[in-house]
Order: sequence, then structure tokens, then C-alpha cells
Amino acid sequence: MKLLYTLFFTLLFSASYSQSASDYFEKIRDNEVALTAFFSQMPKGGDLHHHFSGSIYAEPLLERAINDDFYLNIETMDVLQDKPLTGNWTQFSTLKKNGTLENYKQKIMQKWSVKDYNFADYPSDKLFFESFMKFEPAIQGNFGQGLLELKNRAISENVSYIETQLSTIPTAINTEDLSSFNARLRTLALVKDEKAIIKALDSVYASLLKKGAANDAKSFNINFVTKMHNDLKIDDARFTMRYQNFVLRFMEPVDLFKNLVIAFISADGSQLMAGVNIVSPEDGETSMKDYWLHMLMFKYCHSKYPNVKYTMHAGELTLGLVQPEELTWHIGAAVYTAGANRIGHGVGMAYEKDAYNLLRYMAKESIPIEINLVSNEFILKVKDSRHPFTLYKEFGVPIVISTDDAGILRTNMTEQYVLLAKRYKDVSYADIKQFVYNSIAYSFIKEDKVKKQLTKDLDTRFKTFESNFPLQ
Repeated sequence: MKLLYTLFFTLLFSASYSQSASDYFEKIRDNEVALTAFFSQMPKGGDLHHHFSGSIYAEPLLERAINDDFYLNIETMDVLQDKPLTGNWTQFSTLKKNGTLENYKQKIMQKWSVKDYNFADYPSDKLFFESFMKFEPAIQGNFGQGLLELKNRAISENVSYIETQLSTIPTAINTEDLSSFNARLRTLALVKDEKAIIKALDSVYASLLKKGAANDAKSFNINFVTKMHNDLKIDDARFTMRYQNFVLRFMEPVDLFKNLVIAFISADGSQLMAGVNIVSPEDGETSMKDYWLHMLMFKYCHSKYPNVKYTMHAGELTLGLVQPEELTWHIGAAVYTAGANRIGHGVGMAYEKDAYNLLRYMAKESIPIEINLVSNEFILKVKDSRHPFTLYKEFGVPIVISTDDAGILRTNMTEQYVLLAKRYKDVSYADIKQFVYNSIAYSFIKEDKVKKQLTKDLDTRFKTFESNFPLQ
């Protein structure tokens, strides 16, 4: 009996804390600075839609380029470690000597991120996607420092888990002898001959295995990810990280499939490699031309490695970016054909053919949507009631809130929740708390023990956070 009384009053006490936090949230939801303070301190669980290179801020990347005396293209603000044969390149040491380095720092920051962007001088989506290649050389060989930066920033804003899209897997596999399959696969895709495509992929897959695809995946897992993760002591009582491999949409079919197979093998053979993704602008020429073919490639790899989880950038499109008919099927193909376990962005949902049934299916099958508010506003200019957030919520699709590329976008997880609270007044504190728990529940963490511990940790963090209320 005493135990029952104790449990009753514990639950009552906990509920009163939660209700007080909820009341305070409703009181401040039109006050941005109060919301920022609230969400800065609120536990935020995991960031599931997270690009490693795009999440590192420009300042440490620039510092590394300066310290290692990279070459700067003083016209484009690209950097390289070795001087190219053509172009207007100058070493940072030279800029230091002649006293012009400070003149270039601000220009570099403006090309490597959205810093000082005024929404007028240059297309926002173009600036965003071009920035990656400009600073990428400063990341290569410096992954460890980047991971520690991401970990420390996550801890400082009460994010306990990151599932980051780390890289494509380096491979020396030559596919020249398979290049004839590029035209063949595209021809078959035009007539939607799935059976023939699967047969062709069988041939390519067998060849890739003979060429050592499994060895490349194993080497990457052991010699790069596992070693780096353990050496840096990434996981601890406060924070956990897992990784996704990704493939690039703009590649030729055989090369993309090669990378996809290696990515699936890697994710199948490592606890740290949580899953697979596909990235790059969805509206790109090759991305659009080969989209359905890419979906079949994921379906094929799933048949070979059924335990591997994968999320897909799908529906990161809006009216005007592509022809209207192209907006009607991308999310559906990712869900129904490719069998994605989560969908990233999904901004084009309202244009999908039979959108209501697709939403019902995602809800029924617990296929979450990864919502990236700052990213969608900057790249696609979609926000407020134009964003399909409320559509997903109305149909009960599981929602997770993510940052996408916090470094380039100069944002963080706190700002995502601030925007959520300001823009969508029917979102309650209980809803937000559910989104936070979703970010652990729908993560691709393979170890049940780790997932349970992160959930338990969230319970403790929320209890501590909610004990602050009422404030007076």
C-alpha cells in the first residue's frame, strides 16, 4: 500500500511539473526571446536529419585552412591544400604577409555560410549547395575535430544524440567495364521495366562483390569510423552519436549503385553505421532523370540487406522549382517503391498524387517525417502555412525536428523549436515533448540497450527541466 501511495504522489508531482511547464509555454509563445530561453534549456533528444560537413560552422574551418596554409581562390573563395595549375590562387601565408587576410575573411564566411545573406544578391539555394565544395578541402583529414565540435555544441544545447550523414565510402573499384549498364538502366527506367532493371542490377551487383565491395566497406568501418569514434570517446553519459553513409544523386547510375551497395554492406556490418541516405539537390538534371531508378536501387539493396535502415531526401521540392507533374510522385516513390524507413524534408507532400492515402500509410506504418524548418525556408522559401508540417501532424505521421545543415545555415536545434512554437499555434507543449521522444524512438540506433538508456535519460532531463516551473 505504501508503494502505491508513493507511486501515486510521484506521478501527481511529475504531472504538476509538466502542467506548469505547459502553462508557461503557452504564456510565452509570442515572445521569441522567452521561447529561446525555454527551448535552450529544454531537452531536445536527437537530431536525425544532420549533414556532418554542413553542420560545422565556417569559423573553425577557416581557422584550419589558415593554420595549414591552404590556397585561397581570391575570386570564388574556394580553398585547396595544393595549388591548382590554373586560377587566381594565393596562400594564406601570403595574404598574412601583405596584410590583406582580414579583407578576405568576411568574404569567405559569406561564401561558406549564410552569414550576412540579404536574400537579394544571390539565389539562396545556389549559395547553399555551392558552399559545400568551397570548404570541403578544409574538412578532409580533419573529421575528428569536426565530430568533437558537433558533440560539444550538442551537449551545450541539451541535444543528447546525433545521427549524422558522414560521408560516401572511399573506393578504388573501377566500373569502366560496367559503363554500358548506364544507358541500359536508363532505357529500361523510361519504360518502367522493373523486372529487367532488377536483372541488370543483379549483374552489376555480382561484379561489384568480385571487385571487393565488401572489403571497402569493412575497411571503412574498422579503420575509419570505429577507430575515430572510439579514439575520440564520442559516446559518453551525456551524448551518443551514430552515422549514416550516403550516395550522391548526380552520379552516373553504375557509380551511384556501386556506392550504394558498399554503403549497405557497411551499415549491415557495423553497430555504429546506423543507416544509409541519398543526398544532393533533388531538382538537379540527373537527380530528376534517374529518380525512379534510384528508388529501385534502394529496393534492390534492401532485398540483399533487409536489416539495414535507410532514410531518403524526398520531396525537397516546391512549385516553380520543377515542372508541376514532377511534384506528384517523389515522396510516394520513396515510401512505396524504395521502402524508406524515414522521409527527409517531404516539403512537396501537398502536391503528391493521392496525398491523403500516402499520409495515412506513413502514419499507419510509422514512417516519420524529418522536419527542417530553417533549411526549408532558406533553400525553398517555404515556411508558415505553405509548409506541410500541419498536414503531417493532422494525419498522425510521426514527426521529428532536425537542423539539416546548422553550420551553413548558422542555426541550431533551439531555433527549430522556436520557429515551430511561433508559427504553429496548435502545437502544444505535449506535442513538442512527443517530437523530442520521437527523435530517439525513430532513430536507427541498433542497440536496444543504448536506445532505452537515451529514453531513460530523456525522462530524467525532462523531470529536471520541468522542475523549474512555475518560475515564481
